[in-house]
Amino acid sequence: MSRFTPKVEGGKFPPSTFSSLSGISLKPAYYQSILSDLPEVGFFEIHAENYLSKGGPARHYLHQIREHYPLTVHGVGLSIGGETALDLEHLKRVATLVDEIQPAIFSEHLAWSTHYSQFLNDLLPVPYDRPTLDRVCRHIEQVQECLQRQILLENPSTYFSFTRSNMSETDFIREIAKRTGCGLLLDINNVEVSCFNNRTNPYDYLNDFPLDAVGQMHLAGHTVDGNTILPLKIDSHDEPVSDDVWTLYQHTCRQLNSLNLASPTLIERDGNLPLLSELLAEARYADTIRQNVLMESESRYEQRI
Repeated sequence: MSRFTPKVEGGKFPPSTFSSLSGISLKPAYYQSILSDLPEVGFFEIHAENYLSKGGPARHYLHQIREHYPLTVHGVGLSIGGETALDLEHLKRVATLVDEIQPAIFSEHLAWSTHYSQFLNDLLPVPYDRPTLDRVCRHIEQVQECLQRQILLENPSTYFSFTRSNMSETDFIREIAKRTGCGLLLDINNVEVSCFNNRTNPYDYLNDFPLDAVGQMHLAGHTVDGNTILPLKIDSHDEPVSDDVWTLYQHTCRQLNSLNLASPTLIERDGNLPLLSELLAEARYADTIRQNVLMESESRYEQRI
């Protein structure tokens, strides 16, 4: 079993406050504005695969922004759920990036995106059974050994379920965290998308999720396809966070607070990019929800005494 401690180094916020911050996705369209205005935001998150080159403008701006803010790194290409072996060259390049910028968090997906030498440019779901569990755990331990740190594993967005699955998604994820010592990235939008598509209750899902292992949360927007008979929600990351996701986030913050836990929260946006000010406003709203939950708890405590 591998167990590593997350690192938080550099930036303008001390590690003790990182868990109570909200951040936004770092996109090239925002580089200049960030460096000229230094907006108030907790952190920025990058996709590892966009910064694996040894030079170029992206790496240049990344290091400049790193001087002012904590960074988190989100991998999208390790294919941890894949049936074939991990791509060791790709893993080494990710490890080099992580070692260089020392992000507060490194996360990846409970999904697969490769088949031997073929890269599928998608995050595909896995069945929840014992052989898959064993394989995913081996891959996570391999990644953690290479990176020499704990990683966070993100719950997937799904559009169907496998008939061979004999575990619930929450039990599957709970067992992964227990066996590998990895943390969890709870993507609230993925919960809404998956539960809508599979006709299950997102609050039941969250109530059964192993919140004690959560090290970060993601919030994002989704879209609904045009099927009027059996509509699906699509994890598109190209819209503002929806009202139903905000409500689920508030519920989750209350659950975490009851456990005396907090989690840094990312506003995730990958397409149809708005003005930077709009993403910053969403991050502030996430902060407001979390602060209101804390005040609710303090008020109840005062009433009891």
